[in-house]
Amino acid sequence: MISVSIFLIIIMVGMGALLNAHRLHQKSNNMRSILDNLSFIMEDMSRSLRTGYNYHCIDSTNDDDLFGDVSVYSCENGGGGISFDSTSDPVSRWIYFIGDCGDNTNGICKSVDGSDLIQLVPSEVTISSASSFTVIGAEPPPNEQQPFVTIRLVGEINIKNVVTPFSLQTSVSQRNIDI
Repeated sequence: MISVSIFLIIIMVGMGALLNAHRLHQKSNNMRSILDNLSFIMEDMSRSLRTGYNYHCIDSTNDDDLFGDVSVYSCENGGGGISFDSTSDPVSRWIYFIGDCGDNTNGICKSVDGSDLIQLVPSEVTISSASSFTVIGAEPPPNEQQPFVTIRLVGEINIKNVVTPFSLQTSVSQRNIDI
C-alpha cells in the first residue's frame, strides 16, 4: 500500500512537470510565430522601400496627411509614417504608418493608392508611439545624399495575459541612385 502511494505521488509530480513543460513549449511556439511575423513585416517593408522612390515623411495620421499631397520629404527626428512611389507597373503610391488602422489598436497600417487600410501586425501585437520612420536625404535633386529610411518598431506582445516587450530596427537605402 505504501509503495503504491509513493508511486502515485511520483507520477502526479511527473505529470505536473510534463504538463508545465508542454504549456511553456506552446507559449514559446506562439511567441516565435509572432516574432517571425514581425520579422517578415519588417523585411517586406524594407524590400518595398528599397525599390521605391520619391519618399515623403508623414508626421501625423489624419486623412489629409495620409492621402493628400505630402510636402515633407525628410524627418530626421522620426515621423509616424512614410509615403513613397513603388516601381510596380503601373506605378502606385504606397503608405506605411503607425497608428489605428480602423480596429482601435495601434499597429502598422498599409495603403496602396489610397485604398482601404490594411493592418499588418497580428492582434496580439501593440505598437508603441515610440515607433517611427526616420527619413533622411529624400529631398528632390540636387540634394547631396542618397535617401535613407530607418524603421523602428517598439511595442508589446500579449499572449494569454503575458506581456512581452520588443524592439526592432532596420535601415534601408534607396536602390536607385538619385543624387
